[in-house]
Amino acid sequence: MDGERLAELAASTADGDPLAGLDAVARLRAETERVEAALVRRARNSGATWPQIAAALGVSKQAVHKKYAGRGLLGGRS
Repeated sequence: MDGERLAELAASTADGDPLAGLDAVARLRAETERVEAALVRRARNSGATWPQIAAALGVSKQAVHKKYAGRGLLGGRS
């Protein structure tokens, strides 16, 4: 999904119809999760440690491990 489409979805959250706004929020959430997973994978492939990734996301190392366990991203480096 490109930036323009993300901007359209974000704008849709202000729709006068709250159900349309909620639909846009759900689609934004799904896309944000997809982008985050891709960036975590890229960071790990570039040598970033789990504590570095956790700090960038504003969460604990444990939270990152819990979220990404089983996605093939849990390397041996800490």
